[in-house]
Amino acid sequence: MPKGSLNVSLKGADDIFSTEESRQEQQREQVQQIPIGELHPFTNHPFKVVDDEAMTRTVESIAQFGVLAPLIARPRPDGDGYEIISGHRRQFAAKMAGLETLPVIVRNMDDDAATILMVDSNLQREHISPSERAFAYKMKMDAMKRTAGRPSKENSRQVVGNFETADLIGKESGESGRQVQRFIRLTNLIPELLNMVDEKKVSFNPAVELSYLSTEQQQEMINAMDDTQNAPSFSQAKRIKKLAQEGNFTSEAVVDIMGEEKKSELDTVTIKKRLEFHTQRLDDLYVAYHKLLSGGVKSYRLDDRELTRLDLGKLSDEIKEAEEKVDELTALLNGQGARKAFGVIPRDW
Repeated sequence: MPKGSLNVSLKGADDIFSTEESRQEQQREQVQQIPIGELHPFTNHPFKVVDDEAMTRTVESIAQFGVLAPLIARPRPDGDGYEIISGHRRQFAAKMAGLETLPVIVRNMDDDAATILMVDSNLQREHISPSERAFAYKMKMDAMKRTAGRPSKENSRQVVGNFETADLIGKESGESGRQVQRFIRLTNLIPELLNMVDEKKVSFNPAVELSYLSTEQQQEMINAMDDTQNAPSFSQAKRIKKLAQEGNFTSEAVVDIMGEEKKSELDTVTIKKRLEFHTQRLDDLYVAYHKLLSGGVKSYRLDDRELTRLDLGKLSDEIKEAEEKVDELTALLNGQGARKAFGVIPRDW
């Protein structure tokens, strides 16, 4: 070989193209048919799979047409099958319909990425209970914090890029950051109280206040509700929370508060009109907040005000005040009728 010449080993065309094909194959997501028995629920999955009327319709559809949208799963670390990221309801319905395999897209994902995708996929559902939303937001927030790699702090409003964590989650799910935080507060409720929130026996705003009570105090709260056959209004829950913060919480004091008649000199028609007004006002505030937060508009006109993103903080405070007013009027309206066990039925938050 002449001096200075290069010793280059050229690959054949078959080798070149097969390597390229292999790379593309690795990157391409393919739908696989996987036995149902090899698909396992996501660890600590917060969304409930309920055999209700909607599930019955899903079973009938799958029995007739099959599973049209593939599930998303990842290999389990121990090699024993796959962990479902998206598609728990479809898997349940497929079992009911007698299917043996399911179409699945398999992705290799770390825990945090899988958690975020699992939450985002399920938040698209039409009906989600407060407890499901609460634990889903918490799981996503924890995953986002770990992904961002910041030191852990008790304050949930940590910054991710230019957005606070809660605000970023809210932007993606149509909530304000404050509302996301309030939902996460519900994860501090004992199961009995949280079930009452899901069943609309305790309204959302009072439940947030009660989430600051200790486990023992929450149990005393349930006993007081049982004794008085009443559910707490927002104002009652705030007073009970204050008792706990000041060290004056006793079962007798809670029963006294819960035993109060929720009556007003206002007639029902007047209360209903005020409730309709403040509910519409709250909806208008939500729209303004989300329009500005999403960045879809530079300004938004509300009443006689021209709002910008600089007004988001003030809007958030106005939303909180409106939420409290709606809740108080709802409790007041229910309190004027015959007293029923846990009779405070709020609007769907």
